[in-house]
Amino acid sequence: MAKLTTVELKLLAREPGSIFTILIPLFILIVFGSSISPGDTVLLPMTLAIAVGLVGLYQVPTTLATYRERGILRRLSTTPVRPGSLLGVQLILQFMLALTACGLLLAVASTVLGAHVPSQVVPLAAAFLLGTAAMFAIGLLIAAVAANGRTANGVGVMLYFPMAYLAGLMQPAEMMPLILARIGEFTPLGAFRESLQDVWAGASPGLLPLGVMAAYAVVVSLAAAKFFRWE
Repeated sequence: MAKLTTVELKLLAREPGSIFTILIPLFILIVFGSSISPGDTVLLPMTLAIAVGLVGLYQVPTTLATYRERGILRRLSTTPVRPGSLLGVQLILQFMLALTACGLLLAVASTVLGAHVPSQVVPLAAAFLLGTAAMFAIGLLIAAVAANGRTANGVGVMLYFPMAYLAGLMQPAEMMPLILARIGEFTPLGAFRESLQDVWAGASPGLLPLGVMAAYAVVVSLAAAKFFRWE
């Protein structure tokens, strides 16, 4: 397992998608962050949600579907390292990638831009974990049903942009038509963004966004487990 983790970590570090997952939200934060006030409670939660969404809808499904397409999971089934071990290692590393991207955003926002960073660790951790679990569950479902890595990539991108719009990541939810903003509250990215903004505003995340994220995490994970194929 240690050797597998080391190898997978090296492969992930060399993957261009991993670098873009970190750089794209950081670029958005720096470009727009220079013109906001230190007490802004919108931009940083938005960029955090963007980072987790990119990992969940792009990195996770593309990587796992590509491994199945190339027969890596099938070949591992004949070794002491079972395919499930690779799946577990990949999920841990992808989670660490999301954590790294968000940690960098928080560091740059607080030190370079002087942005407000909440001190409530528990509500922030709860929102982050549930949001990440929901997005990873969707990524796993895409990987489960996609024929190959290219298809998984395409489906992930196709889902990401409309979901990001409805979530208020491309345009503040306050500026969207009311019906679309309402629909966005019931998407995993929208619930994630809303719960983060609650934390940034000094409040606890609302029960509705937490419930929405938990529901996606559980229901979609079960669907992914049902349809997932090792080869």
